Amino acid sequence: MIRVLLADDEHLIRGALAALLGFEGDLEVVAEAATGPEAVAMALRHKPDVAVLDLQMPDKDGITAAQEIGAALPDCKTMIVTSHGLPGHLQRALSGGVRGFVSKTVSAQELAGIIRTVHGGRRYIDPVLAADAISAGDSPLSPREADLLALAADGAPIDEIAERAALAPGTVRNYLSSVTTKLGVENRHVAVHLARQRGWI
Repeated sequence: MIRVLLADDEHLIRGALAALLGFEGDLEVVAEAATGPEAVAMALRHKPDVAVLDLQMPDKDGITAAQEIGAALPDCKTMIVTSHGLPGHLQRALSGGVRGFVSKTVSAQELAGIIRTVHGGRRYIDPVLAADAISAGDSPLSPREADLLALAADGAPIDEIAERAALAPGTVRNYLSSVTTKLGVENRHVAVHLARQRGWI
């Protein structure tokens, strides 16, 4: 029996999926969660074989939750299910040890098969998402540049970003200047748009 944790903040979708997976003779949904922190807590409590995590959840995204679960429970395989599969998300998931990256367009039966694949030690990546990731290429931004660009995403002024990042305003200005140069755009607002489009922030 493969023990499964399901995490999705949309209760109707999560409940329907749990019911459908319950019809599979070799799968048992042992826990459900609606947020990233709850997913981590449920994984630690129930020790599932496979954790199926929605990418976008409140308080902590699925990839961050997957990394924490993988660090605490090395035997638990993690999967991301998403309707927003941007190339940067896939790259971040793979580098974080996620074994499956699946579009929400799959049927419950297909998902059951993918859970078995991941549980068996193999990797499953949605072919369309994989092709998009290859064509987009790796993010040219350093982790620090990506963090600061994310802080700039709401249009905050340099001084406020500097305060939130505990850096000098001049340092933040230099980082963001480097970002716009690397991305070949005229300002940080365009940089935010491009980086979000590719899933780099």
